[in-house]
Amino acid sequence: MTAGKLLRQTARAFRAAGLHFGHGTANARDEAAWLISSILGVIPGVPLSDQPVSASQQRKIRELAERRIRERIPLAYLLGEAYLDGRRFYVDSRVIVPRSFISELMRERFRPWLRRPVHRTLDLCTGSGCLAVLLAQTFPKSTVDASDFSAGALQVARTNVRRYGLSRRIRLIRSNLFESLPDRYDLIVTNPPYVDTRTMKRLPPEYHYEPRAALAAGADGLAFVRTILGEARAHLNPRGLLVCEVGDARRALERAYPCLPFLWLETSEPRSCVFALERGQLSSAIRRRSSR
Repeated sequence: MTAGKLLRQTARAFRAAGLHFGHGTANARDEAAWLISSILGVIPGVPLSDQPVSASQQRKIRELAERRIRERIPLAYLLGEAYLDGRRFYVDSRVIVPRSFISELMRERFRPWLRRPVHRTLDLCTGSGCLAVLLAQTFPKSTVDASDFSAGALQVARTNVRRYGLSRRIRLIRSNLFESLPDRYDLIVTNPPYVDTRTMKRLPPEYHYEPRAALAAGADGLAFVRTILGEARAHLNPRGLLVCEVGDARRALERAYPCLPFLWLETSEPRSCVFALERGQLSSAIRRRSSR
């Protein structure tokens, strides 16, 4: 059995099962390639063709493929790994599978929107710690705080921080949003829960393996974003920047805050779901909204 033949068989089975993709891949072929590459110890993206697959490797691949189909568990959890911007991270069901578009914006160091030197950064709602690791790598002279309310999530984040040798530069903090964070930062990035109640009821089975608390955000999806907008200014230095991902809650957010000058940043998502606001913009716009 070659890897190429096994890839075709596995992708065909995934398509026939009507699986939902969106936890690291977008289609059955990519999902099958990820599974096979992981078991073979091949870097994802390397073409799978005539590589031989041993009998034991075949068994492992088929066992995991059958579980993926039967139980609808995201492949990231079955493999204990996920990739974000080409980096590999450990994940399990204590955290959502990394898929933030904020990682794309780090490639250009948030230029031209970030207009001050970066010495201290915050990854709010860090989950697996993936964005905190990317922040530390993007700004090598900065220190990073990575906060989350979930003790389990912080344990997963600690694993990833250690894997990348960043324990001295990334501080993990248990906090309900800004509650236990007295410091100020030059840059705050956050990918908070933003799924509204109606959408939560319609999510495919794969999403029910993820922590509900990391997804659900009230009737309009803004339960956490409202707090972030109301409190971020007090935790930003002058000209400090808030970068926040809101997914499909963008429309509700724009309706709720018509005076906020959201700058929607371009990513690979066709309708941008990541906004940026400077400290001063938060100050004036939030005051205007509260006085209405």
